[in-house]
Amino acid sequence: MTYVLSIDQGTTSSRAILFDASLTPVASAQEEFPQIFPQSGWVEHDPDDLWATTAGTCRAAIERAGVDASEIASIGITNQRETSLVWHRDTGKPIYNAIVWQDRRTADTCTALREAGHADMVNDRTGLLLDPYFSATKLKWLLDHVEGARDMARRGELLFGTVDTFLIWKLTGGRVHATDATNAARTMLYDIRKGRWSQTICDLFDIPMSLLPEVKDSAADFGETRPDLFGRAIPIRGVAGDQQAATLGQACFEPGMLKSTYGTGCFALLNTGDVPVKSHNQLLTTIAYQLDGKPTYALEGSIFIAGAVVQWLRDGLKMIRHAADTQPLAEAADPTQSVVMVPAFTGLGAPYWNPECRGAIFGLRRNSGPEELARAALESVGYQTRDLLEAMRADWASVDAAPVLRVDGGMSASDWTMQFLADIIGAPVDRPKVLETTAVGAAWLAGMQVGALPGQDEFARTWALDRQFRPSMPEDTRATKYAAWQRAVQSTLAF
Repeated sequence: MTYVLSIDQGTTSSRAILFDASLTPVASAQEEFPQIFPQSGWVEHDPDDLWATTAGTCRAAIERAGVDASEIASIGITNQRETSLVWHRDTGKPIYNAIVWQDRRTADTCTALREAGHADMVNDRTGLLLDPYFSATKLKWLLDHVEGARDMARRGELLFGTVDTFLIWKLTGGRVHATDATNAARTMLYDIRKGRWSQTICDLFDIPMSLLPEVKDSAADFGETRPDLFGRAIPIRGVAGDQQAATLGQACFEPGMLKSTYGTGCFALLNTGDVPVKSHNQLLTTIAYQLDGKPTYALEGSIFIAGAVVQWLRDGLKMIRHAADTQPLAEAADPTQSVVMVPAFTGLGAPYWNPECRGAIFGLRRNSGPEELARAALESVGYQTRDLLEAMRADWASVDAAPVLRVDGGMSASDWTMQFLADIIGAPVDRPKVLETTAVGAAWLAGMQVGALPGQDEFARTWALDRQFRPSMPEDTRATKYAAWQRAVQSTLAF
């Protein structure tokens, strides 16, 4: 039996899933780690936590499966994107905590760069917007604020990486400093059309290019693990950012195919083929995957808060004990109330891109309670997804009027939420039998690269539908509810 180990290093936890040759999960392990909030708008991770939970869950999954490391053909890695680390080339010791993709500390830097007229140049080269979300300003902040960092960087003593690069470095014992094109495309330092790091943008941020990793295909040779980690050296052959890995796991290989992942945030990717489509509605142009040296592009809409709004109900308001508690509450909500929640806890993502606004709730009545808040929280995910689809239709004429949306991630398990999503976007929503599409995508890259798993066409045929949610909401109700959402967003932005 041949197995593939998939590492899924996320924002709140690290997971390892061992798949067999039919891409059936055999064993898994997951471990949460602390979120660090040094001050308002700042979000960090301890790099030791990222590494320890990754290595620990890998060992646990292998042990639970009862397999020997010699039976594992390869490892695939998928990761939280944009989160940025810098470490010493010689010792591997990070110079500071990882600055997480949600972090907003560089908002003023981005504003200054926009006012100086650099936004169009950055967007033309990278497909991204000048926003704290991406890695470039995080890296600049580290070099500017950690004592001696910039001088060490200029001497070639430091290395930069997103989480995939850091894990590859640790897994290989410091032998490989590399990333894949999908992760490079999220740094705001990579020219997605020319397929290389941009000297112009590095100069703009005063970033020595010696810091940057080698960029490879999503399925490529990323070295081998240290033999002492798992009992023998295992090849690392697949790497993709989490949303791109989910796109692969959903088999969205054809232009026009669309997927949306509901995790901490929500990320919708629309495959646009070999053409990088420039957005005029503040979507991102990015790389969906790169195989055999050929990039496939996508339009992406990023929502900062999706599953995190349920975490807020649980941890912030202490209104629920488990995420699943939201569905029965939402079902019991008063249908005569129109409570709208705009969960802009860390600003609003696409298509608004306002890092300064904060969350708001509208339409509260004297008898509004947990049921109405739960319903508003779940509905906010559907509304935000429709915002993205409207922008995609405006940017790319090839989008179907009512494209089928393939969904995955934790929130997609909620039938109530997925039905509301289908209702508010007015299009079918397809939920696959395997919801762990991010891990599946990374496993497929790694297994396909070593011949242990099928190629693209055969893999696409294995995608299986669990349930399709079809819109049943009357059109006038849909229009009324969406108009209320749009008013709520404009009011939040104005505040």
